[in-house]
Amino acid sequence: MTFYIGSGKRLKDIDIPRIGHRIGVGEDEIHAVLDVESRGRGFDSQRRVAMLFEPHVFYAQLGAGAARDEAVKRGLAYSSWGQQKYPSDSYPRLLAAMEIDANAALRSCSWGLGQIMGFNAEACAYLNARAMVEGFAQGGEAEQLDAMVTFIVASGLDDKLRRHDWRGFARGYNGPGYAKHGYHTRLAERFRWWQGKPDTPWTPDSCGCVCPSIDEMNEVA
Repeated sequence: MTFYIGSGKRLKDIDIPRIGHRIGVGEDEIHAVLDVESRGRGFDSQRRVAMLFEPHVFYAQLGAGAARDEAVKRGLAYSSWGQQKYPSDSYPRLLAAMEIDANAALRSCSWGLGQIMGFNAEACAYLNARAMVEGFAQGGEAEQLDAMVTFIVASGLDDKLRRHDWRGFARGYNGPGYAKHGYHTRLAERFRWWQGKPDTPWTPDSCGCVCPSIDEMNEVA
């Protein structure tokens, strides 16, 4: 099976509070992040892992040289964001980019529910970008969400999420352009919206699993 086509497994209701519990937040905080950062699904209609190829990142990942020159010539790389509109399907671009440099291409995409960049695979406890995509494909949306939380811890953003420091969280998750796109205000709005909804009944004992403490998570990160 193609490595980016997977199970298509959707999140279960209890996955959100269960995974949020790892860092001491409830489902409202996790829902808010997913609403703002995610396309709403971890897979597309073909069961491919949700993905957006970023040509400006590919440009940086390749570095100066013949490979970058070829990518630019083929319209697969350019020096700054926004020089071209995104296509409705990024996979043809990705597959073409992989012909030039497979690892750089996979590192130049945002993947899954949390739209985690491939170059952050190691921060999510994967060996490399391809291993992350394979994990996302076969493990389903629960694994994708679990990786997002691991990335939040590795980036030192878990405390900001617990404190509802939406500006600080958006700065760390989205980079310096977060305010231009209103990520912090959108996070706050979605959190308030979810606070008005009933929570999924769940306790740490109800899933039969052993959930690591926040300190244990920070040790791993």
